[in-house]
Amino acid sequence: MNPVKCVLAFAVAALATTLFAVPASAQQAPAVGIVIMHGKGGGPGGLVKPLADGLEARNFRVANLQMPWSRDRKYDADVAAAVSEVNAAVSDLRSKGAVKIFVAGHSQGAVFALYYATRKKVDGLIIIAPGGDVASSFFRQQVGRSVSRAKDQIAAGKGGETGDYDESEGGKNWTVRTTAAIYFSWFDPDGAMNQLKSSAALPKTLPVLHVAPTSDYPALLRAKQDMYRALPDHPLKRLYEPNSDHRNAPRDAIDAIAGWIGEVAAR
Repeated sequence: MNPVKCVLAFAVAALATTLFAVPASAQQAPAVGIVIMHGKGGGPGGLVKPLADGLEARNFRVANLQMPWSRDRKYDADVAAAVSEVNAAVSDLRSKGAVKIFVAGHSQGAVFALYYATRKKVDGLIIIAPGGDVASSFFRQQVGRSVSRAKDQIAAGKGGETGDYDESEGGKNWTVRTTAAIYFSWFDPDGAMNQLKSSAALPKTLPVLHVAPTSDYPALLRAKQDMYRALPDHPLKRLYEPNSDHRNAPRDAIDAIAGWIGEVAAR
């Protein structure tokens, strides 16, 4: 490695360790449970697995879920059902001794984690490279016609009928086969996956860690500061910018996430 790059990499790592080092008091913190949600088309064995494994290795209790937007499930359940799935995971973590509960999501999972934290009480929220805001102008251009069609189907009493609807991610478009009602619950621009709406609705007492990789998608980099400013102004609100990209951010932020959780849980 180039000596200058080597020094810079070491400096960044040292800074992250300093900023997010677990305080001594955190050693006595209550037992923590963490629900982790993957990104669009992913799964618990994909990009979030290193994060789940890393947190488990640090003695956190972890529920690494497969959500309705996964590669295998392809929108087989609506938003309300997804909330129930996370509720069940939280209950299971509590049954295993977790006293404090955190929810973490990557990409689309981060946007849903934001929404979940507006509906249910959690002790901390971690959003990693949040993406998939259905209210964005770009996303509306990609799926707008399908959203309108699904809305019309619901109005006509045909929300339970199955059809093919548009989906988009990172400049790639494809179709998903699901019911109009399920599709609309996820893609309604005024609904659950409206990122700024959820951010504004978060409890003011909720600490949030926003992980924003330095090599994220250009659109997400442009929106980063607005995303962060929309979060509650809590003393433990943090913006962490690892030298990483959209896909690898969960893996490259393990130490920072673990340190922040320890700091919050110790309060």
